Amino acid sequence: MIQIAPQMRIVAAIEPADFRRGIDGLARLCKDVLKHDPLSGWVFVFRNRSATALKILVYDGQGFWLCHKRLSSGKFRWWPTDKKGASKALAAHQMQVLLSAGNPDTAQAAPLWRPVGPVD
Repeated sequence: MIQIAPQMRIVAAIEPADFRRGIDGLARLCKDVLKHDPLSGWVFVFRNRSATALKILVYDGQGFWLCHKRLSSGKFRWWPTDKKGASKALAAHQMQVLLSAGNPDTAQAAPLWRPVGPVD
């Protein structure tokens, strides 16, 4: 299992990717379609057309990691949609829920940021 830290920037591609692509092909998708630099350290998440598998691409400063998760049965029922862009940002807790084939929109979590101070 890949460790997802709260400070990681995660982006999911809206359109399904061709899973015959390897690291170089997915890095090209990051540049051309998602308009992000694959060497930035961001976590890029791709889904196949049949919604049975995910690929995660991330650069760690020395090289690329490519993780592949295929469900033994069922599908990833939730996937982000956006009419305006080719990708959607995810929070770390949303990514963890997604990797468990859950729905990140219904997961309850603390807000990403809340002021620290005296309680009234």
